Amino acid sequence: MNRTKKSSAIVAGILSLSLIAAACGSDEDTTTTTEAAAATTTAAAADESTTTAAAAETTVAGGVETTAAPTESSTAMSADTGEAVDYAALQGDLVSSGATFPKAFYDEAIATLSEEAPDLVIEYGGGGSGKGRSDLQEKVVDFAGTDSTVKEEDFAKFTGGEFVYVPTVLAPITISYNMAGIDELQLTPATIAAIFQLEITNWSDPLIAADNPDATLPDEAIVVARRADGSGTTDNFSKFLNAAVGPDTTGEWLLGTGSELEWPEGTQAGDGNSGVAQIISSTEGAIGYVDLSDANANGFKFAAVQNKAGNFVLPTLDATTAAAEGVEVKDDLTFFVGWADGDEAYPIAAQTWIIAYTTQDDPAKAENIRGFLTYLLTEGQELAPSIDFAPLPDELREMAMANIAKIGA
Repeated sequence: MNRTKKSSAIVAGILSLSLIAAACGSDEDTTTTTEAAAATTTAAAADESTTTAAAAETTVAGGVETTAAPTESSTAMSADTGEAVDYAALQGDLVSSGATFPKAFYDEAIATLSEEAPDLVIEYGGGGSGKGRSDLQEKVVDFAGTDSTVKEEDFAKFTGGEFVYVPTVLAPITISYNMAGIDELQLTPATIAAIFQLEITNWSDPLIAADNPDATLPDEAIVVARRADGSGTTDNFSKFLNAAVGPDTTGEWLLGTGSELEWPEGTQAGDGNSGVAQIISSTEGAIGYVDLSDANANGFKFAAVQNKAGNFVLPTLDATTAAAEGVEVKDDLTFFVGWADGDEAYPIAAQTWIIAYTTQDDPAKAENIRGFLTYLLTEGQELAPSIDFAPLPDELREMAMANIAKIGA
């Protein structure tokens, strides 16, 4: 794997036409079913332990009505090699786990691909980015979803050898809240840091009031909801705060960065983005960080967050696209779209990848993985806006297709 530090800038060729179709996210329950007809796509339950509640985040996507019409052909063209992918010829099973941030997108793509590849069964069990990476290390899964990159000291743990990053979509991380009487909310990074460090514990706090001079804030306790599991969403959220108000800037964010943080006692933890969403939904006064798809599925209110240019920006797909313009991408296709430049950029934009070994034990398995990933980067990109994800910029998508071509036997 090429892990040099050389960087290249993505051109600003965002798929704007696809973004016009952006709409509210579908509830996970509407993209999963417990009964599926023949030729369906199923997803196995997965979490840090097989006995934990997060196992409920599995996908059973066959036979689901989707927002995108089936394509006229069951083939797609690889942007890198020009080789046609015959989806109808794909046969076998793929098992995967990992990030819950893009799960709604993967659920939808698995469901629609099943119409074109009825003999290919794909399971995506969620469980968090940390679980996905751990499962891939031991070859428990065929590929893994992750919103954060692998630490260099962990490379040797991957028993299947070299792997590639395949970026799939972009999306904003919302600061969602459940507080009656507050229909609109603005928050600076400093205020967000103080809330999640429990330095601010009441909605009427002067710092929140300063961010919202025209609002009448209730005298109510704040309940902080955060991730319990190893989470790429946590990693991206903490990287945003570290860049905006961390030790190298104003020093207000003290918890550092990572998939897991040493949270103050008194915060409430949930497994997966859906677990955090459940806490917010059921708790008056709660606030937490959660992906846009889950936020919209739950009907949450969310804050406009002050960006690097000093503007308060809502977590929209257009604002996520704005954050992606000009982002520097390393040779291995890792990058960070949070705290980006630009007047219209949403500051907690996030990226996500699928990682897979370049050398597979079985040629058919390699073909199936390439087929699914190709679908995500072609027809799948057209699905993304309807479930609150932004497609990749054209140049990055082409680079990702080149990484898919590296997967073989």
